[in-house]
Amino acid sequence: MSDASRTAPGAPAPGGIVPDTKDWTWTLERPCPDCAFDAGTVPAADIASRVTAYTTPWTEVLARPDVATRPDPGTWSALEYGCHVRDVCDLFAERVALMLETDGAPFENWDQDATAVEKAYADQSPSEVAAQLPLAAARLSSAYAGLSPEQLGRRGVRSNGSEFTVLTLGQYGLHDLAHHLWDVRA
Repeated sequence: MSDASRTAPGAPAPGGIVPDTKDWTWTLERPCPDCAFDAGTVPAADIASRVTAYTTPWTEVLARPDVATRPDPGTWSALEYGCHVRDVCDLFAERVALMLETDGAPFENWDQDATAVEKAYADQSPSEVAAQLPLAAARLSSAYAGLSPEQLGRRGVRSNGSEFTVLTLGQYGLHDLAHHLWDVRA
């Protein structure tokens, strides 16, 4: 659920994946028809615990014997999704820190598909990703622990112009985490 893609819509990126160029911010306004997650209804006080809840199943997912097998050439394997979830947690923790430091902070573009190729998600060790993911999740969870209403209202702007508050970024991030569990049927 990238900020933008450097590949033409519908054209496979390096690695054979068709880039996801959709703007998923609509998930803040209505439930996702795929995973049924209703991001906009999550209270701020629940974000930290839900980050943990939605990342804990990855230990079992990453232990699957077929973890590195793509279900089809154009869909990430569970390993690649696990790497993405790890990196989403770190990216969102960084963005929360940036927003708390600077109200209206601009976010650098992040192309999830390019990151998958650059970091060779498909070649990473599932056991290493399984060890890294809870640490990244803990960083994101702690970024949301004990924030004041003023802090939750601080803003950030994604490279495509989408504006978030700390609260809505957390809700948006939770959809990403929940949706990827749905993607791997966990």
